[in-house]
Amino acid sequence: MASEIRMPAPVCLIENTEGQLVVNQEALEILSATKNPLVVVAIVGLYRTGKSYLMNKLAGKNKGFSIGSTVQSHTKGIWMWCMPHPKKPDHTLVLLDTEGLGDVEKGDKKNDTQIFALAILLSSTFVYNTMNKIDQRAMDLLHYVTELSNLLWTVSSPDLDGVEDTTNFANFYPDLVWTLRDFYLDLEIDGQLITADEYLEKSLKLKEGTDKSLQNFNLPRLCIKDFFPIRKCFIFDSPAHWKKFAQLETLRNDELDPDFVQQVAAFCSYIFNRSKTKTLSGGIKVNGPHLKSLVQTCVNAISRGDLPYMENSVVALAQIKNSAAVKKAIAHYDQQMDQKVQLPTETLSELLDLHGACEREATEIFMKNSFKDVNQKFQKQLETLLEARKDDFCNQNMEASWNRCSALLQAIFGPLENEVTQGIYSKPGGHFLFIQKTEELKARYYQQPRKGMQAEKALQKYLQSKQSTSDTILQTDLALTVRQKVIEEARMKADAARIEAQRLEAIQRYNQQVMEQRQRLHLEQVRQMEMFQEYQLRQQQRVLQLRFQEQTVNLNREIEDERRRLHNEIQDLQRNIVSQDDTCILL
Repeated sequence: MASEIRMPAPVCLIENTEGQLVVNQEALEILSATKNPLVVVAIVGLYRTGKSYLMNKLAGKNKGFSIGSTVQSHTKGIWMWCMPHPKKPDHTLVLLDTEGLGDVEKGDKKNDTQIFALAILLSSTFVYNTMNKIDQRAMDLLHYVTELSNLLWTVSSPDLDGVEDTTNFANFYPDLVWTLRDFYLDLEIDGQLITADEYLEKSLKLKEGTDKSLQNFNLPRLCIKDFFPIRKCFIFDSPAHWKKFAQLETLRNDELDPDFVQQVAAFCSYIFNRSKTKTLSGGIKVNGPHLKSLVQTCVNAISRGDLPYMENSVVALAQIKNSAAVKKAIAHYDQQMDQKVQLPTETLSELLDLHGACEREATEIFMKNSFKDVNQKFQKQLETLLEARKDDFCNQNMEASWNRCSALLQAIFGPLENEVTQGIYSKPGGHFLFIQKTEELKARYYQQPRKGMQAEKALQKYLQSKQSTSDTILQTDLALTVRQKVIEEARMKADAARIEAQRLEAIQRYNQQVMEQRQRLHLEQVRQMEMFQEYQLRQQQRVLQLRFQEQTVNLNREIEDERRRLHNEIQDLQRNIVSQDDTCILL
């Protein structure tokens, strides 16, 4: 079983020293000691609003995180308290209490937003502690810091080991728990009672319409909904009479407002039972070493100045949103061009048409995602980037065309070069054959598709580079022509004599074959005649035999008929004799 951390009291995790955030090494060593999955609960809100009290209640203590009753802020930086999770075995509960926002003694708001953003990034459940009600100021601040957190994660996550998808910040965001302290309003709308959660969702409800003011109204609400899909709201009555706030740590529950005690118990129960394990992109469950690395990486990014700060949160949001809109538009343009453009294109207009279509889509995406782009500063920046990408694609197109044509020329004319090397065209008439072959290969080259705009230039340069080869073949052709004619005439005479001899020999062979064929035919005719005579003899013998058999049958039939006739005459004679005897007896 992984080791458990049992801290008797909280320690400072990130110190705020003279406006600089510094990681406390002692706290990092404590984190390194546990391999348990962590449930990290962080709280942020205005100073002197009871944040530390709630965190002490989550720790099951009355004391721990410093609680003050004066106007002076007590908690500085981010403090950490680790303990075994009361509901999840083999899990560690990490409580992070943060320096209060809006401390008048601090003056510089820069640390407020940095600590706010760190709390969001480090936690799996983020508690946003505000006073009295949900108002636009609190919502704008949460929206602003959420955007900063997104930016900080983008620049920090590449330095984290094991993080696969650094762009999928939505999976990394914590659950939101909005706590409203000293709540005095009635939870009622149009005479119907509502829950605290319904009050939160109504506050985040978007307004319909396309007016710019409505878009500005909806923007922070959309952002909060997108980044915090799981949201919960708790309201708290005042814990006791304000004069007892100085003794709040020592007050028993029966000395506190009963509703407040019940509300705190419901809050703690929700945190214990519903808070999820801190998880990085890719499903990595955060343990102590992971959280240590995350703390160091984010603080280092802030120290490097990667997290911008501006006094005016609207200007800061505009810079963040518009920079993101430019990146999104450029990413869409790059994706579409990669999918649609097949370099090289046949013409420049084909490439420019594709660029124009993708440019329009990218501009539409920018316009949908931009926010208060004063003087079209970011839109002009986008146009400059798109123009640079267009020029880059044009250069790539020319280079791709040249490479494609060079490869085609080598593939098509390569066999011709090999034939030249083998001396096939080093003969009389070879130059004509070489030119003829070259024209055939040029026609074949012209038939190849998608050569691009460098097609003719590449061909002419190739032919110019081979002009010396053509000249050499021509000179060799001319030098060999006279000598070749003499050799050719002698060869032709020899060939004619050879052909004549072959003709006579063929005639003799033919005559011999005719004589042999006639002899074979005569012998075959004789054999056929003998076979026919033998056949006729056999037929005659068979006819005689059949006639003999027929005569024998007829003779036998006549004998049989004569025998029957005699037999019948004898029988008649015998009957006559018997008849005569009978007559004599009667007489």
